[in-house]
Amino acid sequence: MRSLAVILLAVIVWGVGLAAFAARVAHSTPAPEPPHAEGVVVLTGMSSQRIEAGMRLLRQGKAERMLVSGVNRGATRADIQRLARAVAAPLYNCCVDLGFEAEDTVGNARETAQWVRARGYDDLIVVTADYHMPRALLELRSALPDTTLIPYPVATNELDARSWWRNQHEARRLMVEYTKYLIILGRETVLHLGSKAPAAAQAQSSEAS
Repeated sequence: MRSLAVILLAVIVWGVGLAAFAARVAHSTPAPEPPHAEGVVVLTGMSSQRIEAGMRLLRQGKAERMLVSGVNRGATRADIQRLARAVAAPLYNCCVDLGFEAEDTVGNARETAQWVRARGYDDLIVVTADYHMPRALLELRSALPDTTLIPYPVATNELDARSWWRNQHEARRLMVEYTKYLIILGRETVLHLGSKAPAAAQAQSSEAS
């Protein structure tokens, strides 16, 4: 009975957390206009709305240059320009970089970090789907701890965070995303505590001596 109660409690806590996560996602869009940053990164997904949003920010002068991370290796620059819609060729050709290496969010963070360091940027606008933003920020902050990240979540047709429970596929997607977020949050918490332990031990040793 005790183990059953523990399982039931865990399910309840997870469910409450899921509801809070969904509310956080729902209230994150429409995103406020971001301040100017040196760069903008778009993390690709199943719709073109993320790329369109990033291009719009670039066209408005919100950033000097843009990276599209996680581009399908079979796609061309012309393919991505068509997805971006109504972007002048000179701006696209001069100021948009495509990253073909990332296959998941961890890869997005790694690819973005390489690009940011190569460019010497200190701040970055992050564009991705609203439901993907919390986990994306965790991964990016881990890869770029000294970079200021400015989230610009986009509501897409991949998932409606305001009525996700009405659609079986959207409900499954949100639950999977929330679970992935919890896993990464747990990983980062453990790594953070682990990095503090040696420093605390060294401080105690210094005080003792």
